[in-house]
Amino acid sequence: MSETRRRPPGSTDVARLAGVSQKTVSRVMNDEPYVSAEIRERVLAAARELGYRRNTAARALNLGRFHRIGVVSLGSALYGPASQLIELERRAREIGYALSVVNTLEGDDSGVAKAVESLLEQGVDGIVLSEPIDVGEELRIDPGVPMLSLGPIAGLDETQMIISSPSNVDAGREATGHLLGLGHATVWHVAGPSRWWAARDRVRGWREALAAAGTPEPPMLEGDWSPASGYVAGQILAANPEVTAVFVANDDMAIGVLRALAEAGRAVPEQVSVVGMDDIPAAAYLSPPLTTIHQDFKATIVHGLALLVERIEGGSGTAAPNSPSTHLVVRRSTKPPEEKT
Repeated sequence: MSETRRRPPGSTDVARLAGVSQKTVSRVMNDEPYVSAEIRERVLAAARELGYRRNTAARALNLGRFHRIGVVSLGSALYGPASQLIELERRAREIGYALSVVNTLEGDDSGVAKAVESLLEQGVDGIVLSEPIDVGEELRIDPGVPMLSLGPIAGLDETQMIISSPSNVDAGREATGHLLGLGHATVWHVAGPSRWWAARDRVRGWREALAAAGTPEPPMLEGDWSPASGYVAGQILAANPEVTAVFVANDDMAIGVLRALAEAGRAVPEQVSVVGMDDIPAAAYLSPPLTTIHQDFKATIVHGLALLVERIEGGSGTAAPNSPSTHLVVRRSTKPPEEKT
């Protein structure tokens, strides 16, 4: 990141472009009377063209920092995003910051940009993108405040924002490597939705582990993170006698896979070994208890927010990389394959 940040447009810039006084701009922005409709629209058009945001610069100048961090959340009840949001709120409170959350919906390609704009209008010192997904094009955001992303984003790197996330590539590699290490000829994969960067990285780790072992890559199945989609994928896998090992991209889908295998009479782990990811609280109590990749959401959030606050307070916002925040938890859903007679 450059030493000096570009100055955001101010009311004087709006006044100059609109050809009015700064007082007129103030009246329009504060919705005061005695401004004609034509002048009001001219000022608002100039503000939109310049990207001027009412309140943020002025309030920061008059009051100092807001001590508030904005969060763009996917608005999901899934275990991973929900756990991240809980940890964000807890850690922000511990370090003296309030949290403002704006939810977006998957499939709304302009949702992230609109959510960032809403947070900036409220007044925040920094912004967290809690579960970035592919919106179909490179994200173009220039908020004028430090940003933290809990995952990679196309077109942006750590010179433009802080990125702090568990290594989903390593997780996919470790899950697949565990199954190959048990002696399975190959490992099938039930992936998450391809718009999610986390799902793509888990696919990449799966493929890297197979390639490193010189193992053939079977066709990949894709779900939507739900048990229902895992059940559908599990029915396809259960019908294939060649399937002996499956890495499922999250535990919720793994629940569906386990159900489909049980209904088809494919015993787990005697006939098919299954590994999930997330280590949801129910994972240890499934039948059989699920081998899975545990994610330390707290470690990721603590590391990321420390860097974000350092940058908010004038530091570089750079530090040593995350310590590993995923690890394999071996339970009873995996074992070496049965020998063929």
